[in-house]
Amino acid sequence: MSTASTRPPEGRYGLSSDERADRTLRIVGAGLAAVVLTLLGWFGHHHVVQNEISGELIAFDVSKTEVRVRLEVHKDAGVEGYCTVRSQAEDGAEVGRADFRFGRDDTRVDKVVTLRTTSPGTSAELVGCHAG
Repeated sequence: MSTASTRPPEGRYGLSSDERADRTLRIVGAGLAAVVLTLLGWFGHHHVVQNEISGELIAFDVSKTEVRVRLEVHKDAGVEGYCTVRSQAEDGAEVGRADFRFGRDDTRVDKVVTLRTTSPGTSAELVGCHAG
């Protein structure tokens, strides 16, 4: 006498439960990966594009107690912001640092600002500009 098999013949009635589980996991994993990549792209785009203010140090003039700096700032209308400028001595030590604010109205600001120093500065550097 022969024993009857309780399993259906291979490949005849669709996927086995293990194959269905593997397929479900692959679909869920692909969906989660797509969501994570979308979020990373959105945050990256938001970080790069939302920089609403930028500046450039055009020229500077040093004296014993101050550095006069000409800044050119480009920003979106209606955005307030500030730029940070620093000066260093000949040996590289920082002798002055200050933030200079810019109002909301203009989209382009060309301004000469004075940075007070603790000793004679030999350079001026625009550290960065930020909205806020």
